[in-house]
Amino acid sequence: MEKHEEVLISIRQIIRAIDLHSKKLSKESGLTGPQLILMRSIRELGEVTIRQLSDHTNMSQATATTILDRLERNELVQRVRSSKDKRKVHAYLTEKGQAILADAPTPLQQSFITKFQRLEDWEQSLLLSSVQRISSMMNAEDIDVAPVLELGSITKPE
Repeated sequence: MEKHEEVLISIRQIIRAIDLHSKKLSKESGLTGPQLILMRSIRELGEVTIRQLSDHTNMSQATATTILDRLERNELVQRVRSSKDKRKVHAYLTEKGQAILADAPTPLQQSFITKFQRLEDWEQSLLLSSVQRISSMMNAEDIDVAPVLELGSITKPE
């Protein structure tokens, strides 16, 4: 087998792993990876604004707002206007949201991050450089995405 075929097989395996994990996450918790990440960030940060959530998760404010809209409709998150500063709105987990989050599986990227951080610095740099080159070769380097391993819709499970 030629090297370019091996690279393409590895890329396809990565896509398939993301797809399988996304389906498992959706089936077990009814959530998408980005929804789960936002909910975990709300729990971690406490009283949090949408801007802070957006910054913490590297999602655009528009994406975070769209996801929060769905979470709020499903009664997992509640948004409350600040009593101190009426311009600010804070997101909180509801009891239902806390219960679902407690039972939800770990997003795929969490496992990846843990393993990646165990690598030596030189190996992390080598992998980063290689993956960035692949992204460039696929004309994908200018596509704006959050650091979330998820296929399909980021707001609702398929």
